[in-house]
Amino acid sequence: MIDLRSLKPLDEATVLRSVRKTGRLLVVHEAAAPCGIGAELAALVAEQAFDALRSPVRRLTGPDAPAPSSWVLEQAGVPQPETIVREAAALVLREAVAA
Repeated sequence: MIDLRSLKPLDEATVLRSVRKTGRLLVVHEAAAPCGIGAELAALVAEQAFDALRSPVRRLTGPDAPAPSSWVLEQAGVPQPETIVREAAALVLREAVAA
């Protein structure tokens, strides 16, 4: 797991090193998927480490909807730990099933 502390400058070397080591990329962020940092990270990996991928890049994001105005609605719209674990496991199991 990589916690990017900043997006500018983006620690591209760490992301690429991790993808080359694991062969996978699951990007998790609270913003909507279109035009977000997840898309930029997917593009970076596709351009510079595509041959290392053992599974398609996955993005786990908030919904493509207006920002919620209450804490309860906000929690319903952001990726939760259980979902993150499930998506990460699916990336690993996908290869095991294909083998």
